[in-house]
Amino acid sequence: MLYDNLGINSQGHLTIGGLDAVDLAGEFGAPLYVLDEDQVRANCRTYVTALREHMPQGSMPLFAGKALCFKSLYPVLEEEGMGADVVSPGEIYTALAGGFPADRLYFHGNNKTDEDIAYALDSGVGCFIVDNHQELARLDEAAGRRGMRQRVLLRVTPGIDPHTLQAINTGRIDCQFGVPIETGQAARFVADALSREHLEVEGFHSHIGSQIFEAEPFCDAVDILLDFAQAMRRAHGFVVKTLNLGGGFGARYQESDPVVDIPGNIKALSEHLRRGCEEKDYPVPRVLLEPGRSIVANAGLTLYRVGGVKTIEGYRSYVTVNGGMTDNPRYALYHAPYTVLPASRMNDPRDFRCTLAGRCCESGDLIQENILLPQPRRDDLLAVLTTGAYNFTMASNYNRLCRPALVMVAGGKARLAVRRQTFADLVACDL
Repeated sequence: MLYDNLGINSQGHLTIGGLDAVDLAGEFGAPLYVLDEDQVRANCRTYVTALREHMPQGSMPLFAGKALCFKSLYPVLEEEGMGADVVSPGEIYTALAGGFPADRLYFHGNNKTDEDIAYALDSGVGCFIVDNHQELARLDEAAGRRGMRQRVLLRVTPGIDPHTLQAINTGRIDCQFGVPIETGQAARFVADALSREHLEVEGFHSHIGSQIFEAEPFCDAVDILLDFAQAMRRAHGFVVKTLNLGGGFGARYQESDPVVDIPGNIKALSEHLRRGCEEKDYPVPRVLLEPGRSIVANAGLTLYRVGGVKTIEGYRSYVTVNGGMTDNPRYALYHAPYTVLPASRMNDPRDFRCTLAGRCCESGDLIQENILLPQPRRDDLLAVLTTGAYNFTMASNYNRLCRPALVMVAGGKARLAVRRQTFADLVACDL
């Protein structure tokens, strides 16, 4: 099994968190997102414990809500000692609706509107990750009108290529996020921020990309950021209190993917940071990380019903399911790899090579190609693994399809966390 929270019961059915996937689909319907809360908690504790053990006091993981965002998730994150990274007023609203403390929210975004800024300030968001000069000016003005001083981190780009997928590489110089260090623009960005009366600059933010399995790219980023911090101390007397190194540790989508040693990576990163600070006689800043995928990806799977099989002689066979790019657009976007299991027939021989296709009127609506399943039958239940991240949050109503329900399993019990959309929901905003 790809993950320890998966198993096979005496009926030959896939289990997640000890619960029968066939029973879950029977009770809640399919397509169905299933999230193992116990696995989410275990992943949170891995980060919280490693940061407390290896990094300076005050260091903390911030869950990246873009990976998965719904109300019932935030009490879990809060109980496990996480902060939260939010990228829109909608994510702020969801976190607050889930009872998450506003002062532990860190607000991202490369184009925050005036309305976004106002909403975040009025909601008491703890810290803004400021992306550009225009945002500095607007945020300073808005904070001044409220008679407050807002904590900020400045997003800078270190010019790191972590050799990840280009679509999720955000550390390079030519990127729409942040201000590049190499061109000298980040130095001007810092000077501008420090001149703002109503902003309290705590440090820098950097995000080099996603699906990174080792510590080295983050260590490379730390070297660049510490050199930059040293230059800013000499130029302005400014000492960084907080260094946010973003997210990026990967998740296993297939057996060929490496297992990530998150505590080991954090320890190695801490040792590298401390050595760098010692060499520069620089106070060691607290460290924030922004895990998203590595908190929820392996805790989730999606269940589908087989509709039919179509074999194009001399080419390939298609197995169609009752979902697709509306609930998982990642293969259509960038051919993301997945592991697909025959959830209702786990002990049957897997000797039928096929492409798993969705139900949308779109030739690109594929979930995975070149997989092996038992000879499929109508209503077989299939499970696509590692869908806890960037599936629910990227889902759409293309073809006017209803979005699936989301069920959380914990302690051997299942509960509905997000109900399935209805046809009435599809027209609820129509006039």
